[in-house]
Amino acid sequence: MTELTRRDALAAGALATLAMSAPGWAQGNAQGAAAWDLTEIYPDEAAWDAARKGALAALPAIARYKGRLGESAQVLAEALTLQSDLGKTIGRVYTYVSLKGDEDVRVAAWQEKQAQAIDLYTAFGEATAWFAPEIIAAGKPKIDGFVAANPALKTRFDFYLANIVRQAEHTLSPEGEALLASAGAPLQAPGDISGQLRSSDIPWPTIKLSTGKEVRLDSQGYTLNRDAPNRADRKAVFDAFWTAHGKFQNSFGATYNAKVKGDIFYAKARKYPTSLAAALSGNNVPEAVYRTLVSETNKGLPQLHRYFDLRRRMLKLPDLGYWDIYPPLVSLDRPFSLDQMRTLTLEAVKPLGPDYQARIARATAAKWMDPWPREGKRPGAYMNPGAYEVHPYLLLNLSEKYDGLSTYAHEWGHALHSLLANAAQPFEKADYPIFLAEIASTLNEQLLVAQMLKNAKTKEEKLFYLGQQMENFRGTFFRQTMFAEFELKAHDLAEAGEGLSGSKFTSVYFDLLKRYHGPNMKLEASYGNEWAFIPHFYNSFYVYQYATCIAAATWFAQAILKGGPKERDNYLSVLKAGGSDYPVDILKRAGLDMATPAPYQALVASFRDTLDQAEALLA
Repeated sequence: MTELTRRDALAAGALATLAMSAPGWAQGNAQGAAAWDLTEIYPDEAAWDAARKGALAALPAIARYKGRLGESAQVLAEALTLQSDLGKTIGRVYTYVSLKGDEDVRVAAWQEKQAQAIDLYTAFGEATAWFAPEIIAAGKPKIDGFVAANPALKTRFDFYLANIVRQAEHTLSPEGEALLASAGAPLQAPGDISGQLRSSDIPWPTIKLSTGKEVRLDSQGYTLNRDAPNRADRKAVFDAFWTAHGKFQNSFGATYNAKVKGDIFYAKARKYPTSLAAALSGNNVPEAVYRTLVSETNKGLPQLHRYFDLRRRMLKLPDLGYWDIYPPLVSLDRPFSLDQMRTLTLEAVKPLGPDYQARIARATAAKWMDPWPREGKRPGAYMNPGAYEVHPYLLLNLSEKYDGLSTYAHEWGHALHSLLANAAQPFEKADYPIFLAEIASTLNEQLLVAQMLKNAKTKEEKLFYLGQQMENFRGTFFRQTMFAEFELKAHDLAEAGEGLSGSKFTSVYFDLLKRYHGPNMKLEASYGNEWAFIPHFYNSFYVYQYATCIAAATWFAQAILKGGPKERDNYLSVLKAGGSDYPVDILKRAGLDMATPAPYQALVASFRDTLDQAEALLA
């Protein structure tokens, strides 16, 4: 069973740290061509197509090893090397066409070429689907003996092989694996349908704001206007947007119910007791991590409720509604140029040591990044590490406000993670899992906030940065855990045999909204429809990792800022480990056990300290 890991998922755009839509077009390169240099991947389209065709022509050679993986250590090493080299090439092929397509999503030719690259990935998966069953059939003693006897197996493939053997009881026959692989597309259909509903089929309402401006409340219109300065406008935006979702509650309920049932089907097919167990198995994450996260987050809710009361006071409101959670607590009328973003980020990451600083200085000076929004360019932000032998690429849509600076530091954190892992690990062990991915980026954000606070000149500026930190904790830790708890409850209900519907999902979600936001938060019943807005729910048991990552990042950041070279190198060892071991074990070696309350308590304590600082400034 060939798994498409984080590198492949990123190449396919599945993991993108989506930034808020930048208001208007930023200056600089806004209207020009893309600023990155993709000729470092392939010099031109002809070279890309030659590489794609070459990889496609090489696929049949894999069949020469079918039935022979248990023959000898040499044969197994040859087969795995062929698989790995092809995977590296295919990742590069997809990365190039994906980046080209994102330069201007209106160009149909690149969409067609991207489809060719996806077909190549699919063919590669089908051609290697029998690897895991054959390796398992050979048996653990034989595989262990092969690894001990062959240097290539020991240095490049030992973890890959051990992971396959670990999942033996959940791996099907070659025919079964091929069947499950082919079921992937129809099992993705619920997410595709819900996305189509949101993007094209729902007749989104148009409302008139107090300014006289009329706004259409599709997803983008909602995002751009939910923090409107006028409170009545904000409530009108919320009421109209979530009521519109509610009118399609039955359809969204059908799509999500189908997704949950698909998860249960997959778990049963692989002989897992629950959908959660199946989802966590790939990275060998103990269920205690997920459940401890939910439990400790609930214990920390009093601090979140305290934050909401502070927000009410800072916004000078008589009460707080759900429609009041997005306006900035303090405005910062300070633009940041791209050069300033680079300078401030380099200064912020000084605690990570001279090697890290030298690497990020070289990388940010090169043409690895497309920074500014322009017409036709894909929105959001991501770091793509799929061109392993070249370097990571970053697509950004920066504003010149602080959120642009923060996004810059965040995505370069991802890039440095990949650079350090690639330098320390062979290709087969460099690809770190999503469970670790957001630690490096979020830690850079926290170092940036610490640096900006240190140099802030006024009380208002300090309150702005503290507000950014508090919002980060709210949105990335508490909100993502609330999402994770919703997913867990939905799957638990389905696995208990209870009937599910859009109405049931809305009820479950609304109960969570009330608990997480506290007794003093004003909520309309229609806001329970928010679950239908979250596309991540169609990538099951995924969002909890945002919460675990920011908790781990907070734990490491505190240690680094309070400590010295030992604490810094301890953290960097996590980045350099890449995917050479299970993520929970990599963190354990660095002194952090994600199955214990420690990381989540550290975040809640940091949240409490941030609240204390803000309240002291307001006293």
